[in-house]
Amino acid sequence: MNDYQKKYLEQSIMQMSQGELLVLTFDEAIKSLKKANLALEDKNYEKFEEALKKANKVIRYLHQTLDMEQPLSRDLARLYDFITFDLGLVQAGRERRQEELPKLVDILSDLRDGFLGASKIARDTHIPKEAKIVG
Repeated sequence: MNDYQKKYLEQSIMQMSQGELLVLTFDEAIKSLKKANLALEDKNYEKFEEALKKANKVIRYLHQTLDMEQPLSRDLARLYDFITFDLGLVQAGRERRQEELPKLVDILSDLRDGFLGASKIARDTHIPKEAKIVG
């Protein structure tokens, strides 16, 4: 990636809303899990470990950034704990636990889609309505 592309990417990220950044974070975790699955199929254990490590890092970040004042955050924390635990089992079991990776991708995809929908609703509620002249 050249300097112009890096600068464009950086500017794009800086202009994203919180909802868009959250969706991007989920996309990164999903992409890492898919890479891990492909690497495991190819028996490339180094890339498998690297991809799992990245996915785990993203999940830990999502967990750490939860606002625990919100009731939903407790449920999300338990879900992120489950995902982290399951990733550990996959890492230890490799091929014996490979069937877990698509399930984790599905969980993260559902969360991503939910946050995307919520982000769109929140964005729509903040759009000023057209003023009407009465009288």
